[in-house]
Amino acid sequence: MKWILPLLLMFIVTACGGGGRAVAPVGSYSDDRSQRKISTPPAYYTVQKGDTLYSISWRYGMDYKDVARINNIGPPYTIYVGQKIRFKSTNRTTTAQRPGNTQPTQTQPVKPSPPPQSKPVPAPPPKTTTASKPQAKPSQEPFVGSQNLQWRWPTEGRVVSTYSNSSPGRKGIDIAGKSGQPVYAAASGKVVYSGNSLPRYGNLLIIKHNDVYLSAYAHSDRLLVKEGEVVKSGQKIAMMGRTGTQRDQLHFEIRRNGKPVDPMRFLPKR
Repeated sequence: MKWILPLLLMFIVTACGGGGRAVAPVGSYSDDRSQRKISTPPAYYTVQKGDTLYSISWRYGMDYKDVARINNIGPPYTIYVGQKIRFKSTNRTTTAQRPGNTQPTQTQPVKPSPPPQSKPVPAPPPKTTTASKPQAKPSQEPFVGSQNLQWRWPTEGRVVSTYSNSSPGRKGIDIAGKSGQPVYAAASGKVVYSGNSLPRYGNLLIIKHNDVYLSAYAHSDRLLVKEGEVVKSGQKIAMMGRTGTQRDQLHFEIRRNGKPVDPMRFLPKR
């Protein structure tokens, strides 16, 4: 009879467990993806410390050029803490005001006075000059055109989550790996954001490759490049980690004119 009570307790625990159903692990990919969706732009956004025009535009899925135009911000797109950034154009246009509204007054014509007499000055001897090469204009940022952009994989590892046009939280790919694993620039460009102010991206880098394409590298343990640095394709830019997520992985995105596109369409097959 002594063995009946333990057996009965075991039966009750098994029944409460739902018949052996698997429990979803904490930090599943579905949770990460649902949180990383693009936010709807508000009426305006107040610039916080660490923001750039590129990171703000990325947050709301807009082209940085459109945001700059709406807010009359020109290159190099400098913004300031406390500045209000709008996302929709207004019908009002601001023009320079004339100083006062006075009517022009009529004046009597004044006879011009004769020019003062001066002694002729001998002309200086002709100088011999050598033809100089025209000065080259300062070069633009060393970005290649869209047709010449060569993409490479940003890190090694297995793709554990793919892009989905219909799912709001899957606007890139997730590549599993190990903590400290190298993360490389997928193409040459300029770092336009290096920080962690975007929610659920963790330590994030955004690279501008040209006027059309940007790429992002999220959840890094360490960021090895700073804003303004020009990087080459294949250059080590970060170390893989799990900031903003539950496991070591790289979340990688490509955006064209501010809109997410499937990175697998651009990365070489492997």
